[in-house]
Amino acid sequence: MAQHKTLFLVAGQSNAVGQGDSTTSIHCATGTAFEYRFSGDTLLALKDPAGQQELQFEQAYTGSAWPSFANTYHNLTGSEVIVVQAARGGSSCHYKAESSNYGSWDNRGRLLLFDNAVKKTKAATLKTGIPVTGIIWSQGERDANAINAQQLSPEEYEAQLILLIRQFRAALGQQLNFYIIQTGYYLHHPTTGFDAVRKAQERVAGKVKKVYIVYRETNQFSEKGWMKDEIHYNQTALNNIGATVAKQVALKEKK
Repeated sequence: MAQHKTLFLVAGQSNAVGQGDSTTSIHCATGTAFEYRFSGDTLLALKDPAGQQELQFEQAYTGSAWPSFANTYHNLTGSEVIVVQAARGGSSCHYKAESSNYGSWDNRGRLLLFDNAVKKTKAATLKTGIPVTGIIWSQGERDANAINAQQLSPEEYEAQLILLIRQFRAALGQQLNFYIIQTGYYLHHPTTGFDAVRKAQERVAGKVKKVYIVYRETNQFSEKGWMKDEIHYNQTALNNIGATVAKQVALKEKK
């Protein structure tokens, strides 16, 4: 492996897991991109379906954004990319939005995910000798639905997102960049909650240092024909997200 390596934690819910198509996912050149598997404490070539059914997290079904992200980031920076995938479909940011056994990133709830994400990331750092550079966050649909159902307020969601960022930094490094892929829409559902989440994400990026919105166009995916179903992005969308996020991350890291 080359000297220059960069490690990213990918976290969130189902669009962070990936519900695309591995047959049209991006292929990374040999030796340029890896993912860390906690089970077995191993580094494997990053390819779809990325991720693993471990620590309550999920594997892509079947394509994700992360080979595209790693391929573009490597081409721009020359760095090998190591991805720690820690995402679970349907997971909420705030415990009030938690649904069934889908889990929450809050400190309260039925199935808590934060500690396992930290556990997996620290194990990857120990394995590679590389501290995590940044967190890529794709989450918010569950909380938007809860806002629509009046189970959660936009202010509660925003406060919990800020708290989550602080907790990640306390556990993994105070200087961590936090990169947000803005939440899209759930087709045939009210957009009110989703717009509230998007606005809250913008506000958090505007007032918390080193928090950045790195992808905003998810709300346009229906018009582009980039939806797999009512809530999940297809592989064209995921490939575009990965490449766009990589470009934005590379730019932020130069500053």
